[in-house]
Amino acid sequence: MIPSKPYGRGRSGHRKEDVHLASRNELSEFLAGVERRAFKQALFAVRDAENALDIVQDSMLKLAEKYGSKPLAELPMLFQRILQNTIRDFYRRQKVRSLWVTLFSALSPGREEESDPLETLETADASKDGPADRLEQYQVIELIEKALQRLPPRQRQAFLLRYWEELDVAETATIMGCSAGSVKTHCSRATQALAKALRAKGVSL
Repeated sequence: MIPSKPYGRGRSGHRKEDVHLASRNELSEFLAGVERRAFKQALFAVRDAENALDIVQDSMLKLAEKYGSKPLAELPMLFQRILQNTIRDFYRRQKVRSLWVTLFSALSPGREEESDPLETLETADASKDGPADRLEQYQVIELIEKALQRLPPRQRQAFLLRYWEELDVAETATIMGCSAGSVKTHCSRATQALAKALRAKGVSL
């Protein structure tokens, strides 16, 4: 389960024999020992067993891949840091994806092409509590992500920088090497194209 990693190098100023580096067996035992507690912690945070399990598995894999050769005594703190960061990443993705659903719900056919929908969109909570509602939202998000792959590269880049990375228009324009007006145009065309793709699938937000 744990990928093999070389354990040869020590940091400058520390001899290998000065610290006890975790062996593969010790790393496996550590992960087995914290898995149940980590799952409960993640479940309490995200309130969904499947998502909690994904978070724990991702955290364990990151620890094994990036820090498997660290001293055994450092693993508990490292794992907790990874686990908390993974939970925060989960909430960030949920927030952005909920914004996407709200964004498409707010689109109107007469919107000006060079307007940026995010600038006029009122803050709204697109999250839903029921299992059926969450399933419907996940299905819509899956359709959006597939439709994103079919967008022209510049439209996709502008859309992801604005609505995934949460950069403002000026920051996006700097990264893309274009004007703020071009960013707004790309974003507007992207959202219109994605909304059209959803309507073609029978999705009415």
